Amino acid sequence: MANRGQVQSFAVVAWLVLVLSPCKANSASNQEVETLLKWKESLPNQSIFDTWIYPKTNNTNSSLQVPCTWYGITCNNQGSVTGINLAYIGLKGTLQNLDFSSFPNLLRLDLKWNRLTGTIPTTIGKVSNLQFLDLSTNSLNGSLPLSLANLTQVYELDVSRNQITGVLDPRLFPDGTSSSGAGLRSLKNLLCQSTLLGGRIPNEIGNLKSLALLALDNNSFYGPIPPSLGNLSELSVLRLNENQLSGNIPPNLASLSKLSDLRLFINKLSGLVPSELGNVSALTVLHLAENNFTGHLPPQVCKGGKLVNFSAAFNNFTGPIPVSLRNCRTLYRVRLEHNQLSGELDREFGIYPNLTYIDLSFNKLGGEISSNWGESKNLTLLNVAGNLLTGKIPDEILSLEKLVELDLSSNQLYGEVPIHFGNLSKLSFLGLKENRLIGKIPASVGRLSELEFLELSFNKLVGQIPDQIGDCSKMRFLSLSNNHLNGTIPNRIGNLVALQDLLDLSHNSLGGEIPTQLGKLTILEKLNLSHNNLTGSIPDSLRDMVSLTDINLSYNSLEGPVPDSKIFRSAPEAFSNNKDLCGVQIEGLRPCNTLTRTDNRSSDKKHKHDVIIAVACSASALLLSFAVVGILVFGWKKKKSRRLRTDGRRNQVSMWYFNGGITYEDIIEATNNFDDIYCVGSGGSGKVYKADVPGFDVVLAVKQLSNGEASDQLEIKERLKQYASEVAALSEIKHRNIVKLFGFCSEGANTFLVYEFIERGSLADILMNDNTAKDLDWIKRVQIVNGVAHALCYMHNDIVPPLIHRDISSKNILLDAEFEAHVPDFGVARFLNLDSSTRTAVAGTYGYLAPELAYTMVVTEKCDVYSFGVLALEVVMGKHPGEEITRLQNSADVGRNTRYEDLLDHRLSPPATRDIADKLALIMELANSCLSANPQSRPTMSTVARLIERKGIPLMHDD
Repeated sequence: MANRGQVQSFAVVAWLVLVLSPCKANSASNQEVETLLKWKESLPNQSIFDTWIYPKTNNTNSSLQVPCTWYGITCNNQGSVTGINLAYIGLKGTLQNLDFSSFPNLLRLDLKWNRLTGTIPTTIGKVSNLQFLDLSTNSLNGSLPLSLANLTQVYELDVSRNQITGVLDPRLFPDGTSSSGAGLRSLKNLLCQSTLLGGRIPNEIGNLKSLALLALDNNSFYGPIPPSLGNLSELSVLRLNENQLSGNIPPNLASLSKLSDLRLFINKLSGLVPSELGNVSALTVLHLAENNFTGHLPPQVCKGGKLVNFSAAFNNFTGPIPVSLRNCRTLYRVRLEHNQLSGELDREFGIYPNLTYIDLSFNKLGGEISSNWGESKNLTLLNVAGNLLTGKIPDEILSLEKLVELDLSSNQLYGEVPIHFGNLSKLSFLGLKENRLIGKIPASVGRLSELEFLELSFNKLVGQIPDQIGDCSKMRFLSLSNNHLNGTIPNRIGNLVALQDLLDLSHNSLGGEIPTQLGKLTILEKLNLSHNNLTGSIPDSLRDMVSLTDINLSYNSLEGPVPDSKIFRSAPEAFSNNKDLCGVQIEGLRPCNTLTRTDNRSSDKKHKHDVIIAVACSASALLLSFAVVGILVFGWKKKKSRRLRTDGRRNQVSMWYFNGGITYEDIIEATNNFDDIYCVGSGGSGKVYKADVPGFDVVLAVKQLSNGEASDQLEIKERLKQYASEVAALSEIKHRNIVKLFGFCSEGANTFLVYEFIERGSLADILMNDNTAKDLDWIKRVQIVNGVAHALCYMHNDIVPPLIHRDISSKNILLDAEFEAHVPDFGVARFLNLDSSTRTAVAGTYGYLAPELAYTMVVTEKCDVYSFGVLALEVVMGKHPGEEITRLQNSADVGRNTRYEDLLDHRLSPPATRDIADKLALIMELANSCLSANPQSRPTMSTVARLIERKGIPLMHDD
């Protein structure tokens, strides 16, 4: 009986377990469901949460399945949430209403690449079983909660690419003035005040003994690196780059035997790098660049023989190259530029079969360029400029078929330029300036079909400029100045229609006349032919060079009239010391009508004779033209009639996407097959035509892509097809400060994009002209800056995925009839560029590019912010700020050290009211913040747009 009683008791207990266990599971699950639904209700309406609902059913077990069937939610067998994965979905809102204490079994939380704002809740520390936490690439702010120290099981913690402690607290922007009435003094002061809210990396993170990855990069942490990080014995990846950290590297980091990836670049770290750091045998990635380190590099940095990526650029390192690097055959990428490293280049480096990129420029390296570099067959960039190298350029370098950039400038190299440079078929950048090179420029340079930048100035080159140089159809920059070149300027230089930045042939012994073909260089900005022996007159075709901002023809033997155009009238010194130039309204030149009486009489007689001949020829030609035109028109109408009868409609096959119902032939007819009389501008990617299509409400701007080789055109078309859906999405963008994109089209040799036409043209052209610049009063200029800010804010925050413009400049800002700003080419550069996986250059306009692109080559929205800062200063100053950028960046406080009135465009009267003056001061303060060298210290465009809209904020100092 006792046994039977025990059996019955066991049965009862078992029954109770079976009955009560689901109740507990249901209870836990219900709490998780309620928490998730409460969080959903606090967020903006988003379709991804459509599955987050209670099912309408009487099934008592349904609550077990409720969260487990929702998008992004995973559960264990008991129905409790173990994973929340909502990455890459453009999620908006905050985490404030997500009570993490409701998820006792949560193991994985992945919310990366979204648009979350606000702070990280302190309740996150109550998820004690959490193993994976990724909140990266959002807009989270505030400080890291100390409760993270409770997550002792977490092996991956990533909050990178946020604004942790890096954004201004809203409390610092009250409406009106402060209680003291003094107001907020400057944006710089606000940024300083914001750091008082927190910002140091919590020392308690050292308690997370299971961490294998800790990523805090791209935030605004400041202060020292906590020594407690040296206790993380399982740590493999430590990313602290792009913050504002200071102090020394804790020596105990070198004791982390599993550490393989250490990134500290772009901070304010200083002192000596622990020599023990090189003893970490697992180290594969070490980034120390852009800090204030001194002393020697770690001597055993590649002791483990695994180092792949090593950078220490832009520091104050001295002494020799680490010995261990010589035999470090695993190296893939090395950046040591802008230090004071010494040693012999041919002795300190060995053979690296995997190397793709090495930059040793601007150090104190001597020796010669070793032939061993020829063994690095994968090398795409070799830069040793600004050192003390001697010897000749070894032929072995010419076997590097993947080389894109070669810069040997500013050394003491001698000998001739190798004649087989044409073998480097992918070369885009060739810099040999400031050496002692002799001999001729090899004709094989003409075979460099990808060459964009050629710099051979300040050498001892002789002979003629080879005609073949005109075959470098992608050339943007060409400088052969300060040599001993002779002969004439090749006519074929006029074929370099992509030349945009510079053509400099000055300080040579070139003779003959200036080729009329130079007039074809319509996008060239700077032309220097000074200090030569050029004769004859200045070709009138040079008036077609509408993009010129700087020209110098001085110190030649030129004579005759100077072409009458804006650039020639604005630069009288460019024509000094010539034989007999004359011109209208050009200072220092005589008027062209001061000929002698005899000269006038003979000139008049010759003119009359020429007129008689011209009239006779014209009459004959006119009759012939009528006959030919009649035949052509008859044939064209017959052909068109036949085509319409066959087709029944206009050709629309070529239109891959177009929002507006216009056909390819409408565009062709409206522009008379892209006749130059309809051309309203040109740039590096092609010409822009005005097209007024009958029956269409809006005047169109048609951007015809530059014609290249047939294969290039085919590749462009294939890329356009690939992104047809993206163009369709872009065409749906509606913002008053963004130029409307209607679509794109291709037929035969014509490939073009169709936009809304903006009447007044580019901001650059308007600012360049003294008369039109005066039409831009201060109120209009504030509105222009405001409009661009809102356009970028829209691109960065209101489009999924966010759009990065990549090429904000005054040439890319158009003004309508009301002087309102419109941003064109939004996002187009991103999908029009051909595959650039082997290139080292980035898209954009020089003078507006963010400095980090030279290091990371990663384009983010903060690159647009930097370009906006340059543009904002340009609008206020009336010209590109140039070196003023560096001076402002080095200024501790713009308002205190710089009178902003001194920087205002002197062509306008000073601001008439205090409100306008304050607004201009605000713009300059914001622009200076946008120009911060640290990308994460730059404000977001939403912050910029909001502050410009805000009124009545006094920013100027009263002293």
